Amino acid sequence: MGEAPAIEAEGVVKNFGRTTALAGLDLTVPRGTVYGLLGPNGAGKTTAVRTFATLLRPDGGRARVLGSDVVTHAARVRSVIGLTGQYAALDEYLSARANLVMIGRLSRLTAAEAGRCAGDLLERFGLTDAAGRAVKTYSGGMRRRLDLAASLIGSPEVLFLDEPTTGLDPRSRAVMWDIIRALTAGGTTLLLTTQYLEEADQLAARIAVIDGGRVIAEGTPGELKSAVGGERIAVDLAAGGDVEAAITALKPFSAGPAVASEDGLRLEAPVVLSDGLTTTVVRALDAAGVQVTEVSIRRASLDDVFLSLTGHSAEGKVAA
Repeated sequence: MGEAPAIEAEGVVKNFGRTTALAGLDLTVPRGTVYGLLGPNGAGKTTAVRTFATLLRPDGGRARVLGSDVVTHAARVRSVIGLTGQYAALDEYLSARANLVMIGRLSRLTAAEAGRCAGDLLERFGLTDAAGRAVKTYSGGMRRRLDLAASLIGSPEVLFLDEPTTGLDPRSRAVMWDIIRALTAGGTTLLLTTQYLEEADQLAARIAVIDGGRVIAEGTPGELKSAVGGERIAVDLAAGGDVEAAITALKPFSAGPAVASEDGLRLEAPVVLSDGLTTTVVRALDAAGVQVTEVSIRRASLDDVFLSLTGHSAEGKVAA
């Protein structure tokens, strides 16, 4: 038999009263990769993470981490995983070093081992100079780095990152991205939920889109974007432009329906790229009497995937 995947879910169901959070979730995460979990509000992403991390017991189906069942072998699963939640689980009045040492001791490391591990992680995450300061004095980026460091106590083989960069400024987010890439290069498997579509596009080798507690699409970022059309044509209409006339003019060139923005000033549609396409479209719009300010072609994005699969735009982000 081959090596078990890092994470497996087969028909996992989780209910909260009359609300179904997971409705038969099927998922396979290969080892040594970053796997993205995306979906609209209430899709079940955080519930899935908490189930895999043994914090919630599934009501149906099976879930395994490195081949161990999350219910029948929960202790074994906990020994090989780390979890960084949406909010830092740290004692704000203790120093960074004291927090890490405390977590190490709770993880059954000796005092000497916990001290060495804390020192190594503080250096790795660029926090050595601030190691003696109370966590309440840390910036948001420093707190998230410390929280991620805490989840690495014990060198977990599988790490769950539930929106690890929420609320960070672009510079701090870029630092976290570099850390995540380094973890993967070192062989750690990461399951990442994120509210930033660009983040999943940059980091994840594969992505599962969840809606209604089920996986509705899965693949590499490129595969998902290709499935909704590799290129999109965007037409910005002049004020008072005739939207219906523009849609009719675009139809011969479109590989799918055109979608208008809420204000009616922008149209987008999937197209099959060809030489001179932009010029031809401009001529067709002009012949139809449609005034435009710009016509451009762009690659499909993960937001287009969301719009196609869930019926609404993620508007640059989704939340668990």
